Amino acid sequence: MSYQEIENIVNELNQPKFRAKQIFDFAFKGYNFDEMSNIPITLRKQLSVKYCVNPVEIIQKIVSKDGTIKYLYKLIDGNIIEGVLMHYKYGYTICVSSQVGCRMGCKFCASGLNGLVRNLSCGEIMGQVLCVNRDIKSEINKRKINNIVLMGSGEPLDNYDEVTKFIRLINQEYSLNISQRNISISTCGLPDKIKKLADDEFTVTLTISLHAPNDEIRNKIMPINTKFGVNEILDSAKYYFNKTGRRIVFEYSLIKNLNDTDFCAKKLSQILKGFPVHVNLINLNSVKERGMIGTEKSKVYAFKEKLAHMGISATVRRTMGNDIEGACGQLRNKFLSENIG
Repeated sequence: MSYQEIENIVNELNQPKFRAKQIFDFAFKGYNFDEMSNIPITLRKQLSVKYCVNPVEIIQKIVSKDGTIKYLYKLIDGNIIEGVLMHYKYGYTICVSSQVGCRMGCKFCASGLNGLVRNLSCGEIMGQVLCVNRDIKSEINKRKINNIVLMGSGEPLDNYDEVTKFIRLINQEYSLNISQRNISISTCGLPDKIKKLADDEFTVTLTISLHAPNDEIRNKIMPINTKFGVNEILDSAKYYFNKTGRRIVFEYSLIKNLNDTDFCAKKLSQILKGFPVHVNLINLNSVKERGMIGTEKSKVYAFKEKLAHMGISATVRRTMGNDIEGACGQLRNKFLSENIG
């Protein structure tokens, strides 16, 4: 909830206005009603009957050798989601989920193995940030999470209303005050929603999971491409850039003998010319259920050099958390198979 929404509740309960700020501050520190020590017990009981502070609970935590932390969360209805916290020299970046599962069906991704269960609410997306902030003992005025990436399970733009409500809320000075420039949305490419994002005056970093330079190859690995082709996605990316001035990032997972050829490098550079872009090359995290194998490391760097030679900015994404089932969706699927199936 926004501060105004909490203030409305306080007014309805005939409580003094300052209670709203107390409740809001406690909530954004991840405290539950029982821990709101300077609020009357009677008021806390009234609130707890109808509301919850955080619908997200950490149920499992795995720490990588490189310091990356993978979290498994339980929601109030029993659904399971996951996320990752990564530590860089400039601070912490949290990767959050926007849906339970995913309906996009990308052939190299574990998130959609069980399909889409439902969208997450703004509170459930925010809840991931707040409980991790508390887990790493961060205070609201000394927050450790600097960057947010909507790149966990789910397609963020398939849950447009709740995702954008979350961005607006976390961007507010009275909440966590995280700049939109420190928030990234990773999408498989929904052109109508990309344009809407620009029209609604968002300035987040837009990261598009392209993974192929043409429709023929992309159709094989990303079913959504049969609805929205490469050219349509590129047109929407240019639209977003022209409206916001923000450089577009294209994700490109290199899959052995599929999209890692010289032809692909040349074609990719051709279609991305003409506006500021950056290509984030990924050495594919293999998902055993999908049967796709990542390109050899040497070929990944060779692909990068080919792009650079043709004038395209590119880097190879730093691999983090490989020892803790780094691929998106793996930890959740393992938990479900062990505890349900």
